[in-house]
Amino acid sequence: MGRVFVLRMEDGDVMNDALQEFARAHRVERALAFYVGGVADGSRIVVGPDETNSNGIIPLLHTLHGSQESFAVGTLFPDEDGRPVLHMHTASGREGGASVGCTRAGVQTWLVGEVVMVELVNTTAMRKLDPATGFQLLDV
Repeated sequence: MGRVFVLRMEDGDVMNDALQEFARAHRVERALAFYVGGVADGSRIVVGPDETNSNGIIPLLHTLHGSQESFAVGTLFPDEDGRPVLHMHTASGREGGASVGCTRAGVQTWLVGEVVMVELVNTTAMRKLDPATGFQLLDV
């Protein structure tokens, strides 16, 4: 384990963008990230592949309606160009309904979000482009 950062995200912050920018600014190459707080109405998550499309993997997107309570966990590893790439999944709910998915489609903080980022050291894991899927998969 390396450094531990405690962050406060503000209303409207886009989760992936904000955490990747923080990692760049503080030279965090690899990390675990934990989020707890609100997510905004209109946030979008990836909820699986569109299995009706035979031309490759097309993500299914789900739009969250109303501000929701949320927690998320993810990993941050560099891509082949050394840029930090966050892979985070969230569980969000409102009034007994819940949605779970990947935050890469655009999850925004509602009011405030709390993040703990734990730097990982002594590893060379990175994200590499997989030609078969088009995804940047973790290579360890």
